[in-house]
Amino acid sequence: MITSNHNPYLLYLVTDDQQNLTTLEHVVREAVVGGVTMVQIREKHGDVRAFIQRAQTVKTILQQAYTATGRHIPLIINDRVDVALAVDADGVHLGQTDMPVTMARQLLGKDKLIGLSIETEQQLIDCASLPIDYIGLSAIFATATKTNLITHWGLEGLQRAAAICPFPIVAIGGINHTNLTEVMAAGADGVAIVSEISHADDPRQATMAISSLLNDNY
Repeated sequence: MITSNHNPYLLYLVTDDQQNLTTLEHVVREAVVGGVTMVQIREKHGDVRAFIQRAQTVKTILQQAYTATGRHIPLIINDRVDVALAVDADGVHLGQTDMPVTMARQLLGKDKLIGLSIETEQQLIDCASLPIDYIGLSAIFATATKTNLITHWGLEGLQRAAAICPFPIVAIGGINHTNLTEVMAAGADGVAIVSEISHADDPRQATMAISSLLNDNY
């Protein structure tokens, strides 16, 4: 596990691609104030221009936060290396059917972050030799936002992964305030949150509550 005081993976917001730009902007602004440590922009509709617009909007929010507080919150693009390059994001998060990691690293260079979704034990073993920075272990618990899952790792699976994975682990899937403590205790370096923040009546308050729990248990 990461031992540094600064852990960018601790509270990893994954945006909801069903939300319009205005809602997305509101959620991210509030979540930034509330304490998110990383933001991943997701866009599953194949509209590259919309993806770029969403990414640029969020990048502006994160840059404003850095100017105001000195706190750098990395911007991660889901799936699309071209979009990450277009907006000069901090990195990409790739799935197993996206661009191969080695090719993405060649295009992005050594200083960008690359995360990889891991869904099986074999993928977990294979990732050790890849030029990545972290893994997204998916899915820890059943979730309504991802229905095409290969594995539900559960807490025992997360413990096994933490014992053998050489990279920081972001736990993904079905994570909320009721199971955060157990997930961190099982060896996660951070948690990816979607609906608990994006669909909250008060995204700032929801983020602050999760952040407080994480900091108490990390």
